[in-house]
Amino acid sequence: MTDILREIGMIARALDSISNIEFKEYDLTKGQYLYLVRICENPGIIQEKLAEMIKVDRTTAARAIKKLEAKAFIQKTADADNKKIKKLMPTEKGESIYPMIKKENNYSNQVALEGLSEKEAETLVYLLEKVRKNIEVDWEFVKKGNKRPY
Repeated sequence: MTDILREIGMIARALDSISNIEFKEYDLTKGQYLYLVRICENPGIIQEKLAEMIKVDRTTAARAIKKLEAKAFIQKTADADNKKIKKLMPTEKGESIYPMIKKENNYSNQVALEGLSEKEAETLVYLLEKVRKNIEVDWEFVKKGNKRPY
């Protein structure tokens, strides 16, 4: 059987490396662009939901959010009903970089799908979503302190 997870991993690492190099001039490093994009697309999201969305633990998310806040890409605002809840909002600086990040993402998608028919690309997305959903079950299970039986 083909080791699809190695292929997925290599693709993800290559794209992450490219993005980290290209976004360095904007002072976005180590995957911080992922957080900024999700916050721009979901203004008011809370840290826990963002971590879930990106599939990282809370500590990793907290570190990235703190750096984005220090660089003035995002800000935390108190919820109107519950002051303990901090919502993440893009700043003007963060919003100004968002279109460039989306443009890079669109270009990377175009390069990745080169040579595939529209039907093949749709099938690939469908299958990858299926794989992700399978993995999410284990991710949730392990996140709660459980061990997988392999």
